[in-house]
Amino acid sequence: MTTPPKGVQEAAQRAVRWIEDGKAGTGFTVTGRDRAHQLAKGDDVPEADLKKMHAYFERHAGDADAQGWSQGEDGFPSPGRVAWDAWGGDEGRRWAAKEVGD
Repeated sequence: MTTPPKGVQEAAQRAVRWIEDGKAGTGFTVTGRDRAHQLAKGDDVPEADLKKMHAYFERHAGDADAQGWSQGEDGFPSPGRVAWDAWGGDEGRRWAAKEVGD
């Protein structure tokens, strides 16, 4: 079990606010919502969850190319960006990779 770094918690907290504001879109999953709350609270993350996080980031790395990913673009935050931050954002990607040894 490992405590998420502050940057991971902040990304997840941002995602929780966006989810509450209805920005997650219709395809947002319960798993993503649960992960956002877990990380936002700073709960310890088991190795199995870190592996899931790593797999998520590997699958969704290309989402950053979509419209609405970056602040100032139309549609920001896109549902993909909300999901990315729900899993810890860029820092979450780095942290999960480091923790699972990739």
